[in-house]
Amino acid sequence: MNDAPLHRLNHHYSELPCSLRVLYTSALAILGLGYLFALIYVFHAQAGRDGNPSSLSYEDIVLAYRGSGKGSRLEGALRGPMSTMLPADESASLIKWVKEGAERSHYETEIKPLLEKRCATCHDGSNPHLLNLVGYDNLKKVTEQDTGAEIFTLVRVSHIHLFGFTFIFFTIGLIFSHARMRPVWFKCAVVATPFVCTLLDVSAWYMTKLYAWFAWVVIISGVVMGLCFAFMWVVSMYQMWFSPATSQIVKREGDDVG
Repeated sequence: MNDAPLHRLNHHYSELPCSLRVLYTSALAILGLGYLFALIYVFHAQAGRDGNPSSLSYEDIVLAYRGSGKGSRLEGALRGPMSTMLPADESASLIKWVKEGAERSHYETEIKPLLEKRCATCHDGSNPHLLNLVGYDNLKKVTEQDTGAEIFTLVRVSHIHLFGFTFIFFTIGLIFSHARMRPVWFKCAVVATPFVCTLLDVSAWYMTKLYAWFAWVVIISGVVMGLCFAFMWVVSMYQMWFSPATSQIVKREGDDVG
């Protein structure tokens, strides 16, 4: 299998100039760190909606996109990912206010000062990914029945993910294309799979609002995408700096010199 001929346009890392390998290594280092922070953010934003903040579960994904259909989005956040951001008594006061009808009179005297003190720094409307809790009208929207992420919110996040993941996996796939790997179909599958998973992941966000079991598609596609990223990252780094050139590559270099 390792004796399969090399494509004439394919150059292994050992055949590339040192400056290009340094460029590839720098890009991989930043992409790897960025992907790690992205995983941390996803866990922080989604975990705990089912009442267990220590893990990211199927129920968390369902509640994020489909909603509970019962309590409000504000209540779900206070019981889930935001449970550690407020003291228990203040969180209980907010939830009680929501359950009692979220009246404007109590908002002005009790709720507004609390939100300005604890929440306004992040939830001021400047970040489209976070709930806007400034002003009664904005707060009132998140005290209504929890139906999950709004369609327009999903549309906004979708284009960010589609563009972002395309650039990420194009870059790492281009670097990985220099790796020596057989059979070729497996190498091609590793390169193509993250793009397929990106389409499945984004599509499943919308489908989860209709059918809860599509949350499994979100989870599985995300896991497979991460595994492909890790595989291409490790193989590229190893072959770039630690793996010796194969006999075919050495022979080709000798033929070029001759």
